[in-house]
Amino acid sequence: MATAFDNDKYIRIQSEHIRERIAQFGNKLYLELGGKLFDDLHASRVLPGFMPDSKLQMLTQLQDSLEIIIVISAEDIERNKVRQDLGITYDEDVLRLREAFMARGFMVSSVVITHYAGQRSADAYRQRLERKGIRVYYHYIIDGYPHNVDLIASEDGFGKNDFVETTRPLVVVTAPGPGSGKMAVCLSQLYNEHARGHEAGYAKFETFPVWNLPLKHPLNVAYEAATADLQDVNMIDPFHLEAYGKTAVNYNRDVEIYPVLDALFTSIYGQSPYKSPTNMGVNMVGFCISDDNAVREASKQEIIRRYFQSLCHMANGACNDAEIKKIALLMQQAGITTAYRRTTVAARERRALTGALHDGVFAHAAAIELPNGQIITSEAGDLLGSSAALLLNAMKELAGIDHDIRLIPEKFIEPIQRTKITYLHGQNPRLHTDEVLVALSVLSLQDENCRKALETLPLLKGCQAHSTVMLKEVDWKTFKKLGIDLTTDPAKK
Repeated sequence: MATAFDNDKYIRIQSEHIRERIAQFGNKLYLELGGKLFDDLHASRVLPGFMPDSKLQMLTQLQDSLEIIIVISAEDIERNKVRQDLGITYDEDVLRLREAFMARGFMVSSVVITHYAGQRSADAYRQRLERKGIRVYYHYIIDGYPHNVDLIASEDGFGKNDFVETTRPLVVVTAPGPGSGKMAVCLSQLYNEHARGHEAGYAKFETFPVWNLPLKHPLNVAYEAATADLQDVNMIDPFHLEAYGKTAVNYNRDVEIYPVLDALFTSIYGQSPYKSPTNMGVNMVGFCISDDNAVREASKQEIIRRYFQSLCHMANGACNDAEIKKIALLMQQAGITTAYRRTTVAARERRALTGALHDGVFAHAAAIELPNGQIITSEAGDLLGSSAALLLNAMKELAGIDHDIRLIPEKFIEPIQRTKITYLHGQNPRLHTDEVLVALSVLSLQDENCRKALETLPLLKGCQAHSTVMLKEVDWKTFKKLGIDLTTDPAKK
């Protein structure tokens, strides 16, 4: 719960470092942005004190000299690829991102559709964007990319792509998700800028892995756990070690692609401006950690959280056991098990104490760790689900309300249950977390305890919680909105 990251320092030195990189390349830099520009919840969990929109705040310092290109793959348009965290397609997310950037005062100059090979869906999407007044460019599939350097860096390779007109010194290239072709867009622009006699450079802005921390630091291990589905592997950058005699951490994809990039840079410029893939990065996160022990603790919690997340995905048929086995191995490397998570142990102990219910199924239970380290538990009953009961118990404790006091009397719960079952044809009469909060809000008009309980909700941000059963989406969303880091066992009932 302790603040472990100096966010103000990060915004200051990160923007300064990017300015230096712009100047290095004659005042024109294409900056490939990996990860999320805002809503970076992973970073805020493993770096307590890192604001989810820190990167956006940092870029605000460069706003007058910055423009944004959003990249989307024609292949992702064709198959209606969905962002799992938001539940929307990539093509819709391009519009969402554009509006979000522009609402914050950023210039979004254009959209580039990559991997274009005449797909009708891409043509229709281009027409849709152009009707909104958005400039759209095509970048084509190049045979043998990225290894056929002679073809790529030629008129029949990058030379065939539309040249994206830009006007500002810093061009941030971002996308709804991985595999969109951001790097190829940057390199294509370098080739075409050079062909027009313009000097320009390339850099990569990714937060993880943190290059100047040890390879097995829990923060870097947590990144591997977060990308287990991609099978990314952190590794020592051999090119950096050879060039400078210093250890730096990178990941397999950047290390594997570096010789190709080095050859492309040499083909375009006559020589490469970088001696290692780590050189290409501009990340300054490692210099802004103020409490290493707190970061280590937060990162270990994240590794376990990712393990439970993968177990639940597998229970829903959304991943295979390779992903789970990898995270299990990462937990071993970090010296932890699920028992390291206090709320997991407490929830399971509470569940075991409830005794068997109908058909030999145990009651569901949940636990939360409050800011002072106290563990609060709950179990499912006839009126409330375990997560709803947990929320009430936590609020009572934080507000100093006796646990014997019923904030929501049974006579108020029963009509809600009747509506759910009789009129809305639901199967579960127990109240969910959002229904409990609505009921408390209504009662707070006349009940001082309900008002006091609601006022404690901001204190739950950053708290750790665990449920012995997978929760319904509505409960997941409530915990997420409250900023509670929730894990669940992969049980469905």
